[in-house]
Amino acid sequence: MTEHRDDEEFYKRDRPAHPTLKEDRPRGGKPKEKAPAKQRGSWSMVAIIVVVVLLVVLGIALFP
Repeated sequence: MTEHRDDEEFYKRDRPAHPTLKEDRPRGGKPKEKAPAKQRGSWSMVAIIVVVVLLVVLGIALFP
C-alpha cells in the first residue's frame, strides 16, 4: 500500500496545477455550412451500366 502512495506522490511532484494541454494538431476545424449533397456521376454510371448490358444482350443475340 505504501508503494502506491509513493508512486502517486512521485508523479504529482512535477505536474502543473492544471495538467491539461491544448491540442497541438486540432482536428476538424470550424464546422462547415451544410450544403446540399451532390450526386456527381449517378447518371453517367447508370448510362455506362446500360451500355454494358446492351452490349452483352446484343452479343448474345447476334452470335448464338
